[in-house]
Amino acid sequence: QVFPSQDPLDRADFNAVEYINALFPTEQSLANIDEVVNKIRLKIRRLDDNIRTVVRGQTNVGQDGRQALEEAQKAIQQLFGKIKDIKDKAEKSEQMVKEITRDIKQLDHAKRHLTTSITTLNHLHMLAGGVDSLEAMTRRRQYGEVANLLQGVVNVLEHFNKYMGIPQIRQLSERVKAAQNELGQQILADFEEAFPSQGTKRTGGPSNVLRDACLVANVLDPRIKQEIIKKFIKQHLSEYLVLFQENQDVAWLDKIDRRYAWIKRQLVDYEEKYGRMFPAEWCMTERIAVEFCHVTRAELSKIMRTRAKEIEVKLLLFAIQRTTNFEGLLAKRFSGCTLADGTVKKPEVPPPSTNPFLEDEAGAEADEIVMEKSDMDKPKKPKVPDNPFHGIVSKCFEPHLYVYIESQDKNLGELIDRFVADFKAQGPPKPNVDEGGAVLPSCADLFVYYKKCMVQCSQLSTGEPMIALTTIFQKYLREYAWKILSGNLPKTTSSSGGLTITSLLKEKEGSEVAKFTLEELCLICSILSTAEYCLATTQQLEEKLKEKVDASLMERINLTGEMDTFSVVISNSIQLLVQDLDAACDPALTAMSKMQWQNVEHVGDQSPYVTSVILHIKQNVPIIRDNLASTRKYFTQFCIKFANSFIPKFINHLFKCKPISMVGAEQLLLDTHSLKMVLLDLPSIGSQVVRKAPASYTKIVVKGMTRAEMILKVVMAPHEPPVVFVDNYIKLLADCSTDTFQKILDMKGLKRSEQSSMLDLFRLRLPAPPPGGDGAGSLSLGAPTPEQESSRIRKLEKLIKKRL
Repeated sequence: QVFPSQDPLDRADFNAVEYINALFPTEQSLANIDEVVNKIRLKIRRLDDNIRTVVRGQTNVGQDGRQALEEAQKAIQQLFGKIKDIKDKAEKSEQMVKEITRDIKQLDHAKRHLTTSITTLNHLHMLAGGVDSLEAMTRRRQYGEVANLLQGVVNVLEHFNKYMGIPQIRQLSERVKAAQNELGQQILADFEEAFPSQGTKRTGGPSNVLRDACLVANVLDPRIKQEIIKKFIKQHLSEYLVLFQENQDVAWLDKIDRRYAWIKRQLVDYEEKYGRMFPAEWCMTERIAVEFCHVTRAELSKIMRTRAKEIEVKLLLFAIQRTTNFEGLLAKRFSGCTLADGTVKKPEVPPPSTNPFLEDEAGAEADEIVMEKSDMDKPKKPKVPDNPFHGIVSKCFEPHLYVYIESQDKNLGELIDRFVADFKAQGPPKPNVDEGGAVLPSCADLFVYYKKCMVQCSQLSTGEPMIALTTIFQKYLREYAWKILSGNLPKTTSSSGGLTITSLLKEKEGSEVAKFTLEELCLICSILSTAEYCLATTQQLEEKLKEKVDASLMERINLTGEMDTFSVVISNSIQLLVQDLDAACDPALTAMSKMQWQNVEHVGDQSPYVTSVILHIKQNVPIIRDNLASTRKYFTQFCIKFANSFIPKFINHLFKCKPISMVGAEQLLLDTHSLKMVLLDLPSIGSQVVRKAPASYTKIVVKGMTRAEMILKVVMAPHEPPVVFVDNYIKLLADCSTDTFQKILDMKGLKRSEQSSMLDLFRLRLPAPPPGGDGAGSLSLGAPTPEQESSRIRKLEKLIKKRL
């Protein structure tokens, strides 16, 4: 479409049929067909005329276009000519400006060169005069004036670096270097005279001269300054090496305090006599202290290697405590700026506690070697150096920390033995249902001792000794689990693997079952709670050890094995509780299977065996629940394990009840429903606070007890006609096992001939076996339909009304 148009003939989607229908919408409109045709013909003729006119008009377009192109080319040529003229004029103007400013530029260069020459001559004059003055002042030892002059001369000389090819300048430079060398040797000689290697220090007159000499040394080669510092510190500490020789009595660790007292006196003496002699930026006091630390570490290392057998743990800890106290004092007094040369590796201080294993680092201040912990308020995970002097002396004790580790091994062994003895003497913890299962106090004592050891060791070293201490921790965590926890679990009458009650399953009917007493149940719960506490705390201990140890050794700390040990104790404790209650209920189930169910004449109240089971549950479960109040998840595990143990056993005893009459089956169904209600209420039975049972537990109980109810409903169903009975069995139980079907037939008391034909029919009516089914052991049943559930409830209501 070139131009906008409302004509339908110009539309892109023009439809001839629609257009004609629009022109002639009705039959009556066809009367005007001639008029419409004439209009269209007229329109066609006009279009032809328009097209003809346009075509004729186009014959002249080519000629007009060529003419327009020629005119455009002429205009371009004119424009190009004008631009060329402008460019020529600009070049002429530039040349004219250059000619005008040529003289000015020469004058500018001349001015700049003249200024540079005057400045250089002034510098040369200053340099020459400064060198002469420098040499004269050096001879007269006027160090105060020399310090300022020398710096100025050196600065001026830097301006002549590009003129060193000129002999006079090179000669002046050599004179400055010679003066510097002479100054350096002269100052060293003055210091040697003032502080001879042997003899007493001289004070008074030389001090002012030497103070100025130090200012000069700041300007000279840094080696001069280092030599002065080295000689002065060496002379200052010469008395220390004599007083604390290896063969002296005061050199041993028990008198280590005297070393630090000596250096404190020396530093005070230095401040009084020489504090103003050396510039403050030399940090001479700190340098003396640092060199003392280096010498002390070397001396202590040497004497401890020689007398290693005499090192006892108390002596070692005493020496480390005094040393770390001294290092802390240095950190308060000095900044550590002289350690930047890398002579001492800055230590890494453990970060603050971020987990509940350590309630507060401040709580460890009573320990005998605990140092200041101001950085513990910073909750930073990365280890950051806080005390730059940490380890500057105490590093020498690290090779001997095996004495400390062996001592902790011995102490922990004695601690475990004391726990065992205390448990035997005091007996199990007294039942206290108000507070729940009490964690054994020995557990807290053990971890408090662990905390003390860890804090101590982390201050002594964060390297291999921490790994050795971790190994000791692992050893005694296992021993605690074995000796205190597993070793004190009540023993059953006959144990296989230590934690089974096989003999209780063989009790004769009517015999008294050996049950755990109240104290024994409380003890099991207490051991379970203790193991749970140990499990959680061991995990936090592992995290804390990894925080305190060097990053390169973190991978070697792994307490997973010890956590697994406590998990086994928890599992064994729960299993003991389950087996005790399970075995207590076993005689009642045996009595159920021994009853003559075919002789039951009417449905009455719940049977005595149900009352017995409920009695045992009401006796045990509230005690266990109250004692496991702090660890609800393990009480839930106990309930689930008991349900998984009791319900299959109940169904097995149900199969032993044969033959069963209709009334007997009704009584059993009533008993089963009673047991189901009790089991559903098991987690909160006997509790004043009714709490909904966990869904996982309820699902197990409903599934298992519904199967028992379905078995009884199948037994109650008439076996005639057989096809209906078999289909009803398959529908209710969804169990394709012939063994289960055989047991159902035995419960109904059918003869062998009837059972044979019924089994054949059962095999024929069986649906396709489900994949993965394993026959008799299968418990694959669907949930009962709402109709089955309501029917069963109505039947139970009738039985209860009949009983009333």
